[in-house]
Amino acid sequence: MYRVAEIEILRRVDMETLNLKYIKKRRIELSKTLQELADLLGMKNASTYMKYENGTYAFKAEQLPKLAEALECKITDFFNQNVAKIAI
Repeated sequence: MYRVAEIEILRRVDMETLNLKYIKKRRIELSKTLQELADLLGMKNASTYMKYENGTYAFKAEQLPKLAEALECKITDFFNQNVAKIAI
């Protein structure tokens, strides 16, 4: 069983391996607005989506397939390559 501190570390590591710069870059390349992505993911408004894209909030695993479809890429494109694994 994980302790609370270990779970928090895992959450941070997962968020750090998600390449948010790539997500933003793809959105801009495809001329998609923050509101378009917010609508697609069922968020209230563009401001909420922006918080995910900037890393204030963490994308949920179930959001990634829709995001990948909208950004015309693979889910694996969202993750940084050659990231060292951290053992707990």
